[in-house]
Amino acid sequence: MTSSLRPTIDFLLYDWLHADGLNERARFADHSRETFDAVLDTCERIARDKYAPFNRLVDTEEPRFDGEQVILPKATHEAHDAYVASGMLSAAQDYAEGGMQLPYTIEAAAGTFFATASVSIGGGLLTKGNANLLMVHGTELQKEVFARNEFGGRFSGTMALSEPQAGSSLSDITTRATPDGADFESDPLGPRYRLKGNKMWISAGEHELSENIVHLVLAKIPGPDGKLVPGTRGISLFIVPKKLVATDGQLTGERNDVALAGLNHKLGWRGTTNTLLNFGEGKYPVRAGSGGGLDGRGAGAIGYLVGKPGEGLRCMFHMMNEARIGIGLAATALGLAGYYASLDYAKNRPQGRPVGPGGKDASQPQVRIIEHADIKRMLLAQKSYCEGALALLLYCARLVDEQHTGSPEAAEEARLLLEVLTPVAKSWPSEFCLEANSLAIQIHGGYGYTRDFPVEQYWRDNRLNMIHEGTHGIQAADLLGRKVVMEGGKGLALLAARINRTIERALQQPHLAEHANALAQALQKVGAATKAAWATGDPADALANAVPYMQAFGHLVIAWSWLDVLLVQPPTPARAADEGRARAARYFFHYELPRIPAWLRVVETRDTTCATTPEDAF
Repeated sequence: MTSSLRPTIDFLLYDWLHADGLNERARFADHSRETFDAVLDTCERIARDKYAPFNRLVDTEEPRFDGEQVILPKATHEAHDAYVASGMLSAAQDYAEGGMQLPYTIEAAAGTFFATASVSIGGGLLTKGNANLLMVHGTELQKEVFARNEFGGRFSGTMALSEPQAGSSLSDITTRATPDGADFESDPLGPRYRLKGNKMWISAGEHELSENIVHLVLAKIPGPDGKLVPGTRGISLFIVPKKLVATDGQLTGERNDVALAGLNHKLGWRGTTNTLLNFGEGKYPVRAGSGGGLDGRGAGAIGYLVGKPGEGLRCMFHMMNEARIGIGLAATALGLAGYYASLDYAKNRPQGRPVGPGGKDASQPQVRIIEHADIKRMLLAQKSYCEGALALLLYCARLVDEQHTGSPEAAEEARLLLEVLTPVAKSWPSEFCLEANSLAIQIHGGYGYTRDFPVEQYWRDNRLNMIHEGTHGIQAADLLGRKVVMEGGKGLALLAARINRTIERALQQPHLAEHANALAQALQKVGAATKAAWATGDPADALANAVPYMQAFGHLVIAWSWLDVLLVQPPTPARAADEGRARAARYFFHYELPRIPAWLRVVETRDTTCATTPEDAF
């Protein structure tokens, strides 16, 4: 861990986003800058003491299954217990729920400390998302029995979407859910079904960190003819606990038919179990009608319907969108961890000599590598990517608070902006903060490629973020295929208006005018490319180059974030941190923003090079 993260977070939260002003709203009236700082202090301390020292340990001592349970290092248990004790699982919940009524902006910022210290140990992302979904879509008893026990740390949660044969194509899932007896609708915990199927890539799907694990499982209910409804229309959502629970929230003592089929051995995030789970294979046969009074034993895992049949994906998007912001923060935090490590190395590693008018003088002492221009280039790139991404993610978190506590007009604007920005907030940091990790390795030279230094682990851990919670390509298709054109393009138009507002303010400050003009040109290019991509009205034409569009769009948004940040600091930097932000922004505008036209060229022309290449050509 390093002390560099906290000043950056403080600046973005208070100087830029004015998060301390949220206490003027009724929900946050009991809070102040002091209470927010106390939360950040606590999380920073836990991350420093319980997470950071064990990041390498949990990478080398991978989870293992002894035939009965998954074994995790003692350090993971202690970190989890410290996180639960901090109250952060329920931080954003009502006082009546045992929460702090903390703004999501502060919760998100606090989570950055844990992800920077050890993303592999984890910080409750899935448990909170699972419980938050149930608080919106669950029945009162489902909230009481499952969600509130998750917020309290007794239970933990997962999301079980993907299947071995389907991957990201959720319309092709085959897990079945059939009514459990004639009285299946009378179970107080919700309509009771039997689930049979296999789920893959389930993070935290099996462990002993909590009393119970609450799986939120997507499955299909067969139609009257016994066949599964094709596509996503037939997908429903079910609560499938690892251990069966009574209506008072206590464990019944009976195991549900959820079995670990295997642990996935991963490139990174090795401290987090990642599992293949079998539902209803018969390893743990459950009494038919558990909770419903029927005799005998049935086939399948007990699951309770959440919401209405066929609306599972709509419910699940509540958790998925929340997780996507969380993954963007995780990617950003890993990028920052690599940046801090490579900065420290560059300040202390002597190598080479400066080039003078007569070339290099070998008789002179070596200089630290931070004195070389190319090392500064790589450090500036990392800083511009990671601090720019952090600004965007905290801005998105601020929009979440606006959506929940702002005026009706402000809440609607926040909703539209989040629709457009969420795929960017997940994917852009996942790509470019991973690139930052690669540059951190490069600065270390050969040492960076060894396990003697942490930067190779940061790269391995970050490589997952382009894949999970919706792959890079899926997010790009969502951005160009849905989000920028939805509701007649209202979200894109609103974002453009916000960017133009920043440009107009920056044009009034001579030292920012060059950046403002460059951003205005980039905004025009992205707008024109969006129209050109959809000129034929054929989604296949538009989406053939969705990823280059995502890259250009993300660069536009990060440049906007940087320019908006610079507007709140003095024209002549008064502190080293101000100078650092000004230089990182300058790097981004001079070295990165010019890449936008190249990315958009294939979008504007609807280039078919990739789409039309025949299989045999490979």
